[in-house]
Amino acid sequence: MAEKYLSVTALTKYIKRKFEVDPHLGRVYLTGEISNFRPRPNAHQYFSLKDDKAKIGAVMFKGAYQKLKFQPKEGMKVLVVGRVSVYEASGNYQITIEHMEPDGVGALYQALAELREKLEREGLFSLPKKELTRYPKRVAVVTSPSGAVIRDIMTTVKRRYPIAQLVLFPTLVQGDKAAQNICDNLDRIEEMGNFDTVIVARGGGSIEDLWPFNEENVARKIVSMSLPVISSVGHETDTTIADLVADVRAATPTAAAELAVPVLSDELLKIKEKENRLVKSYVYQLERQKQRFTRTQESFVFKQPERLYEGFSVKLDMLVRRFQQEGLAIVSGKKEHMIEVINKLYLQNPSRKVEQASQQLTHNQSQLEQAMKAYMKQKEIDLGRQIQSLDILSPLKTMSRGYTYVTTPDKLLTSVTNLQQDEVVTLHFSDGEADVAVNEIRSKTNESEEK
Repeated sequence: MAEKYLSVTALTKYIKRKFEVDPHLGRVYLTGEISNFRPRPNAHQYFSLKDDKAKIGAVMFKGAYQKLKFQPKEGMKVLVVGRVSVYEASGNYQITIEHMEPDGVGALYQALAELREKLEREGLFSLPKKELTRYPKRVAVVTSPSGAVIRDIMTTVKRRYPIAQLVLFPTLVQGDKAAQNICDNLDRIEEMGNFDTVIVARGGGSIEDLWPFNEENVARKIVSMSLPVISSVGHETDTTIADLVADVRAATPTAAAELAVPVLSDELLKIKEKENRLVKSYVYQLERQKQRFTRTQESFVFKQPERLYEGFSVKLDMLVRRFQQEGLAIVSGKKEHMIEVINKLYLQNPSRKVEQASQQLTHNQSQLEQAMKAYMKQKEIDLGRQIQSLDILSPLKTMSRGYTYVTTPDKLLTSVTNLQQDEVVTLHFSDGEADVAVNEIRSKTNESEEK
């Protein structure tokens, strides 16, 4: 009974197989609105396509996504070509997109508008333009070696300015490899470095035919050129990005050649006119110089040359007198100054200062001796007073009034408690000493107690 039941994997593989063998699902043309789009750089893209009532998952592998000429955005309506399949891991069906373009506007026009917007934000269209060389010697032409473009340029340059050298750099101007070929030739021109002007040109065509001149790498290469670049791509109504970034845009290849070189006959005529003006100017200047020379010859300087020095001679005499007067005034002033300095030196004579100092020294010595005598006398008086004070406080003075003090051979006795019966003590008087023996000791303390 269990043999009748299928596994989820088996059922999913069966359904996937049905999708793969269905001829109507192998190549599906679908229109819808992009949803859940999150760009993943250099990777596969996963998003959804929806309309008002349904939604389908979509995957666009990296190879197909990198070929897009526009940037998909959330909510953009697109036309897609792909195949419908089942993703086994989730069981969801999805469309694998092989080609996609905006709905209602061609992909190339959409890509062109986006690139123009990008480059305009970067400021490439508003950069300062380089001026064209007025008299170019060598002009580089980047275009196809066959076709009417190079013939028109050659014919125009030969007619207008045949002395200029045209150098053709054969270039692919249509197809997938054309943009890189244009950049390579511009690199060659830059490396050679012996050109004055560059013309990038091709004839008219559809937007697909002109697309290499709308590529970003071509635009950036033209901007980086050190030489002025003239762009003439398509007809007058066609405007490519190369036209916008070039230093000068020409409506046609013939116009590009006319902008690149002047008309030799016109330039020769201008040179002839300038030559005539130069000759006339030279003749005029020569005539003026002749008239000036004639007037100079008739001048009194040559007829009466001594008059030329009369004024200088008078001026010299005046300067000599002025010099003498000022010299005397200076000498007189210096003499007065010298006398003043001598008087000052006399007042500052060292001998007078020594004499004054000697007198001052004698006076100071006299005052010092008087001060010393007064000081010594005052000190003698003070000493006498101190001696009297000491004499008044002297123990000998007290002893002269009948007082004595008692000692033993080894100490001073100040109390009867220090005495012993029959002890020999020494009595000290102001005029001598006496040894006495202690017969009886009477203490004032004992007498008080007896009482």
